[in-house]
Amino acid sequence: MTEKIIILSDGRSKPLTIPADLAPPTGEVRDRLARPLRDLRISITDRCNFRCVYCMPKEVFDKDYQYLPHSSLLTFEEIARVARQFVAHGVEKIRLTGGEPLLRKNIERLIEMLAQLTTVDGKPLDLTLTTNGSLLARKAKALKEAGLQRVTVSLDALDDATFRAMNDVDFAVADVLEGIEAAYDAGLGPIKVNMVVKAGMNEQEILPMARHFRNTPHILRFIEFMDVGASNGWNMKDVIPSAEIVRRIGAEMPLAAIDPNYTGETAARWRYTDGGGEIGVISSVTQAFCRDCTRARLSTEGKLYTCLFATQGHDLRALLREGHSDAELSAAIGELWRVRGDRYSELRTINTDGLARTAARKVEMSYIGG
Repeated sequence: MTEKIIILSDGRSKPLTIPADLAPPTGEVRDRLARPLRDLRISITDRCNFRCVYCMPKEVFDKDYQYLPHSSLLTFEEIARVARQFVAHGVEKIRLTGGEPLLRKNIERLIEMLAQLTTVDGKPLDLTLTTNGSLLARKAKALKEAGLQRVTVSLDALDDATFRAMNDVDFAVADVLEGIEAAYDAGLGPIKVNMVVKAGMNEQEILPMARHFRNTPHILRFIEFMDVGASNGWNMKDVIPSAEIVRRIGAEMPLAAIDPNYTGETAARWRYTDGGGEIGVISSVTQAFCRDCTRARLSTEGKLYTCLFATQGHDLRALLREGHSDAELSAAIGELWRVRGDRYSELRTINTDGLARTAARKVEMSYIGG
């Protein structure tokens, strides 16, 4: 039997270098492509109660799979301390992710800590969370009271059989929809609903999903099946281009393109011309948006990544637990961003087949967060 090797907690992590000059942050650090640092995505657990075929397939993440020990995870205090340094460099938005972040015990306490932070301009952070919705109905009110502002919910089909096949744990669509409504009632909006589209599996659900969420307060977003990590068996033939998704929806429900909300927004926005709301399409395979990427990612055990498709992380946890000062942490983060030149999706668009062959070296989405 062939042994499976799945790179999760990347063994090739580099140490973060503390520069000699501990210049204070200015709130406007830029990388080599002049991109600012505006968004921080924090994975707070590597565990998930779903086994989605494009993220944590059951044949890899089975009952014998060894998750990270609790001692390896960043504590809430460590996460809040790191977040403070990122905010000082210009971060305005923090997204909590996973795994399934609502599986992390006492997550409300972490949200309370992060909600106390303000941007360099003194404004509240945009504090949000991505979830599969399975625990949302019971937690929505407490999350809002703790200071969470918005949620994004993953839902890949309205047809129950299709959805159960994709999450592979027999979880019902109705329970996710209940979570969405509970989040709306709690004031966690506008709610975004993310649908990963995989050819031959759930593409027939594009129009039913669009019909269902049209004329609602929620924003449906379609995500191209991406080549993140090595476990999901990515192949270009499984990708339905976002342009085709827009074409299919627009043929029944006419659409018009609208401007992004801000520079670096991942989703291209389209509105229904009859006033029925909007949809988004995230085209990281066919229409790379690397040039406007303002996101850094922190793994659940404190590895810092400057690209979703990274092959290496940088060990921030080591600095935290070796007793370095805030000034040293801040300088190390700032220097890492200044030398950043990531543009994987742009290069993949040019040479898809060549870069796809390097997939075994990329970190897994379930470890770094989407």
